[in-house]
Amino acid sequence: MRFLVTGTAGFIGFHLARRLLDDGHVVVGFDGMTPYYDVALKHERHAMLATREGFTAVEGMLEDMDALRRAADLAKADVIVHLAAQAGVRYSIENPRAYVDSNLIGSFNLLEIARETAPRHLLLASTSSVYGSNLVIPFAETDRADEPMTIYAASKKAMEAMAHAYAHLHAIPTTAFRFFTVYGPWGRPDMALFKFVDAILAGRPIDVYGEGRMQRDFTYVDDLIEAVVRLIDVVPGPDNRVTATGVVDTLSHVAPFRVVNLGGGQPIGLVDFVDTVEAAVGRTAVRNMLPMQPGDVPRTFAAADLLKALTGYVPSTPLADGVAAFVSWYRDWRGV
Repeated sequence: MRFLVTGTAGFIGFHLARRLLDDGHVVVGFDGMTPYYDVALKHERHAMLATREGFTAVEGMLEDMDALRRAADLAKADVIVHLAAQAGVRYSIENPRAYVDSNLIGSFNLLEIARETAPRHLLLASTSSVYGSNLVIPFAETDRADEPMTIYAASKKAMEAMAHAYAHLHAIPTTAFRFFTVYGPWGRPDMALFKFVDAILAGRPIDVYGEGRMQRDFTYVDDLIEAVVRLIDVVPGPDNRVTATGVVDTLSHVAPFRVVNLGGGQPIGLVDFVDTVEAAVGRTAVRNMLPMQPGDVPRTFAAADLLKALTGYVPSTPLADGVAAFVSWYRDWRGV
């Protein structure tokens, strides 16, 4: 098939594009190369993809409709996967406008592209942050997500709402998936695993927020990509409504639209996570225990029943294995 994938110079977009190329598909990647973190890492990811047959890169911002149209015209996509976004929970407190520009205006532009090109399936990356500090666990897709704690979470929930409206008005089959703390090789430098490994190897203390009492449902990137690839063929529609006992489908009653959690449902305490990182690195960290930061949630915990019902798959890579894979990549990448 032919794919248009936004965010291919980013962590998850890079991994998805590489998997799609491995599977023999044609991919047009779109990325703005924004300087939220080291652009050299983004260029390195794109350079690796550029060596592959079937990949073409288009650089441009989501806010630039003309650039998006150029990419869409080149792709002639059967499937669009929208992964590009302004990421980061804490940065959204410092620079909220970046999230409005990218995640709202940019996603609206992408929806317009989908309206114009009528892909077989549109898939959108959302986040577990939309659940806020939900007290009911695990987080199910049918839970209320009306109390966002950051503009990042609010922008992603708004994207979901806009996508539902477009699915209804223009009959665009759409799946929005909510990611749960994705980690792995080629990960972002602003994420905890990258920061911890970088600091431990350099002999610097690590900042452990929430006094280490927070929990996260860590999802290894290869598992996440497997789930996304499987969902590509699960095109929302009345013929695939889930009726399994104990599983509540999120397929809309008025649109070909569905929301799916992408997580394994195995939350890990932050202290246990640090222990796992130390074991993989082979060194003990100096831990700077700090209070929880504004916008942080105490835990994330995915209900994976709908994902399993739709795809027969649930992320399951043990944390120790995934962290070890990241550390191995990091050592090679840094030459440490």
